Amino acid sequence: MPPLFPFLIVPEFHERVWGTRDLRPYFTRVVEGEPIGEVWLTGDACRVSSGPLESQTLGGLAAQHGAAFTGEAAMQPDRFPLLIKFLFPRQKLSVQVHPDDARAHEIGEFCGKTECWYVVRSLPGAQVGLGLRPGINAEMFRMAIEKNQAEHMLNWLDVHAGEMIYVDAGTVHAIGPDAIIVETQQNCDLTYRLYDYGRPRQLHLEQGLAAMRDHTHAGRVQRQSVEDHELLIAAPRFIVEQYTIKAPVTLSPTPSSVQVLVALDGGAIVTCANEPSISMMRGDAVIVPASSPAVTLSPQWSAEVLRMRLPSQPVTEPEGSLHTCSGDERGRR
Repeated sequence: MPPLFPFLIVPEFHERVWGTRDLRPYFTRVVEGEPIGEVWLTGDACRVSSGPLESQTLGGLAAQHGAAFTGEAAMQPDRFPLLIKFLFPRQKLSVQVHPDDARAHEIGEFCGKTECWYVVRSLPGAQVGLGLRPGINAEMFRMAIEKNQAEHMLNWLDVHAGEMIYVDAGTVHAIGPDAIIVETQQNCDLTYRLYDYGRPRQLHLEQGLAAMRDHTHAGRVQRQSVEDHELLIAAPRFIVEQYTIKAPVTLSPTPSSVQVLVALDGGAIVTCANEPSISMMRGDAVIVPASSPAVTLSPQWSAEVLRMRLPSQPVTEPEGSLHTCSGDERGRR
């Protein structure tokens, strides 16, 4: 079996009713049909852009190479462990909740869905809803859904560029418009839609209410400076780091995990051993297999890059900070 080296991935564009036709500045694709809400960078069907693995899918590579590709820390080595997306909301996303690993296993799913949101850009007034307001229980929430008032039951937080939001499984949540978000999540797209503002889409009320937790760790997470980069979040299911590259940076081999590099700004050259270099521009994602040698990122002028991976050792839950907006702001999105 040939050795595995980094490669550029081709993203997938997913239509969503709440999306947009303008994906700039991260993607130049002209959207003429339905709006695009999500751009998947590491979906199972995403394909390798070029090189000896060209056109192979991430799902196929994981099944073929196992831990050599996904890493020793992968929950199931023959499945790609992380789903990375750009979100482009121009309308409110539904109020929803995701099951945890245990509940997902009960219904035959690979894993639950804990996620985090890095706010890349935002306009004044951009908000997300995390958890229920103090004093609101599941039965009160059910009644609010029936009366089309569910969004007023959520904690609404103003969000700004550069913030990291943690959303562990079981957290009722929603995303408002006016922000561009990079989402890192377990590779599961199981969503229970609880409320959708009257849009004619299926709801999953009973499953969603059963998956809800009264207390979670969701909220803003403070970044930490670590040597040559910023640690945005360390959680049991993923680690997300940010590199501002003005001089070459070398990333050591990580046999515990595949790495996903996402360019947010500028441009960088990715080199590994004697393999052809990869040019990485804004919106691009490069996959670094777990068995890959060390990788060097060199700026073309300067670059801002996110790095996502699995933790090599057990990590405790981060403690997110919640701030409830004033009554006249809450739920305005």
